[in-house]
Amino acid sequence: QVQLVESGGGLVQAGGSLRLSCAASGRTSSSYNMGWFRQAPGKEREFVTAITTYYGTYYADFVKGRFTISRDNGKNSVYLQMNSLKPEDTAVYYCALGRTDPSRWSSLVGDYDMDYWGKGTLVTVST
Repeated sequence: QVQLVESGGGLVQAGGSLRLSCAASGRTSSSYNMGWFRQAPGKEREFVTAITTYYGTYYADFVKGRFTISRDNGKNSVYLQMNSLKPEDTAVYYCALGRTDPSRWSSLVGDYDMDYWGKGTLVTVST
């Protein structure tokens, strides 16, 4: 079993930055692809970004150039650096681990589509 705990969410003004962290405990996360999804109020969960076991990265179009994903296998952690935040980035951000090809993750947003989900951390971007 793997437990995922996100941190780093909070309130930030538009144009600001936040860095989210996700720490995995239990089995090592190094054999999993890792990533972030988000769910805004009243909307479905959506894919944000993923990083493979060999450090390949995938991004949703709406965050390209603003968000950067990274991972540290020694710390069983994945990070999301978010810059130039917009009010529409307001959402609960979820960390996820999965073995499926991250190129497909934009369509894998259900509770059973990933091997593990975190409980989420709220990011609120004010105008």
